[in-house]
Amino acid sequence: MHHQTPAGWPGAAGLATINVRNLRLRTFIGFNPEETTKRQDVVINLEIDYAIAGHVLDDRVEDALDYKALTKSVIAHVEDGRFLLLEKLVADVLSICSAHPAVRRARVTIDKPHALRFADSVSLALEYHAGQAQQLRLLEKAS
Repeated sequence: MHHQTPAGWPGAAGLATINVRNLRLRTFIGFNPEETTKRQDVVINLEIDYAIAGHVLDDRVEDALDYKALTKSVIAHVEDGRFLLLEKLVADVLSICSAHPAVRRARVTIDKPHALRFADSVSLALEYHAGQAQQLRLLEKAS
């Protein structure tokens, strides 16, 4: 069933944001001897802006961003991996989140609880913008 787009609503040209909050996983992260032998907790937050098409009004599943599959990919990569640096882990997760062609912006923040004695956690955030990524690829090709 097709509905009329409400006046003032961005419709097919708009963006939707999916947030995955506080995804708690365990992985090997760090380079200190004790960090290489036991898994540590990480808390992952994802924010993904993607172009919405008619599926918003027409309820077409095949056009939607499959956040369950995306989250499963993140879980598998994090839990099966070994990372020396938090930066590498965040960059890898950001790459997974930005792989879908509809993604326009993605932000990944990962907390490493108990990394510092007197802090709740240490976190790192990286962000992807579709236009900037294209510009970087063009610059790399020109070099």
